[in-house]
Amino acid sequence: MNTINHSLICKKGGYVSFRHNSLCKVTAELLTPLCKDVTLEPVLLPTAGVRLPPGSNTADNARCDVSAVSVWNPLERAFLDIRVFHAPAPSNRSHKTTTRMYRHHEALKKTAYNARVMEVEKGVFTPLVFSTTGGMGTEAERFYKRIAEKTAWRTGQKYHETIGYIRKRLRFDLLKTTIIALRGYRGKPSNQPEIAAMDLNLIPEG
Repeated sequence: MNTINHSLICKKGGYVSFRHNSLCKVTAELLTPLCKDVTLEPVLLPTAGVRLPPGSNTADNARCDVSAVSVWNPLERAFLDIRVFHAPAPSNRSHKTTTRMYRHHEALKKTAYNARVMEVEKGVFTPLVFSTTGGMGTEAERFYKRIAEKTAWRTGQKYHETIGYIRKRLRFDLLKTTIIALRGYRGKPSNQPEIAAMDLNLIPEG
């Protein structure tokens, strides 16, 4: 039976991957004017000879979603991995509240990648967890606030304008891909202007 919940969690048709990949591209676009060597789906170094905790992803050619240099600290490479969950999905019922769901999915990502990134890549790992309703976890909030700070400093725009723009951009992207999962893809893709050339204050002054 094709219900709303089924449409948002079914992996057939590629809509779940489309939702995930769209957020990866938006995140990389936000990072590009601010950081060096922004990479989509970077391949992680092999783990040969390194002992990692149980649950770590030790597969050859394992990838994170996005990496960039100088996100948190100068010359330090940050690795980001994105997950979008649907709260009513059967796998989330045991967690009861959305706060616990965010923590659970962040913990799963950290178990899989954090030790490998720190021990092998000598970098820092940040899980970016979203829900299909537009919310985000604590780690994602902290990350995008950092991006807003760097954007405000680089462009000379106000912090509340940059964080407002980033939140709107992410939530509209989630809304768009969620609607596509419900009713299918229609129309032509629109070309987004480059962030570096935009005035992020969406309300005209005066």
